[in-house]
Amino acid sequence: MDKSHRRRSSLRRRPLTATLTREPHRVGPLADRLNGILASRGIDPGVTAEEPSAEPVTALELADARIPARYRRALADQPQVTAWADEIACAGRPGPGGPGIAEGPSLLIAGPTGTGKTYQAYGAVRDLLSRGVRLRWEATTTADLHARIRPRAGHDAERDLQTLARCPLLLLDDLGAAKTSEWTEELTYRLINHRYEHMLPTLITTNLPTAELRATLGDRVASRLAEMTERVVLTGPDRRRTVPAV
Repeated sequence: MDKSHRRRSSLRRRPLTATLTREPHRVGPLADRLNGILASRGIDPGVTAEEPSAEPVTALELADARIPARYRRALADQPQVTAWADEIACAGRPGPGGPGIAEGPSLLIAGPTGTGKTYQAYGAVRDLLSRGVRLRWEATTTADLHARIRPRAGHDAERDLQTLARCPLLLLDDLGAAKTSEWTEELTYRLINHRYEHMLPTLITTNLPTAELRATLGDRVASRLAEMTERVVLTGPDRRRTVPAV
């Protein structure tokens, strides 16, 4: 057997594992220099760094991304508001990820401008989420509602209306603050009536005194609100105009 034949035979008999290695590849002086830098910092260039495991994002953190910046740390502390949140949480539909919103009462928070109505409403939403209540919710002001639902080319206004009407929890801010017309009155009626008939929890804030709701919103809306909502009246000065003491 000649030498070349013996050499080829020895190569064929060489174990395959001999060609596999976990050592870092060193290709040229640049790789040697990088490995030297890593070694000087106490880092083994042959060890693959493990990525830190991502912490799960909570429902409250996801919600805070949708809540206006001013209310992202809102905490409901008005007794009737916290009692409403307790009732909604207890009435939740059980599920594998915790209770979910089911049927329940609605809450109307009334009071003059700047008494903290919106703050309490967002605080109630955050309270429910912090308890682990599975909650699909929407929030809008009355003025934004009208702008969102107003018919225009290429936009499915009816779909937007149904999204708000059917969501498990709706926060409707500043009810009655926008300019009214036959169209806005009918729109508000359809929204409120659907939630009234299906007993879907609704958080409503308004600057209007109770006596003015009927004149502004119409008899049909006012009648349904009277039956479907518990009422909270906030009082006090306009907090936005209060100058902090030095």
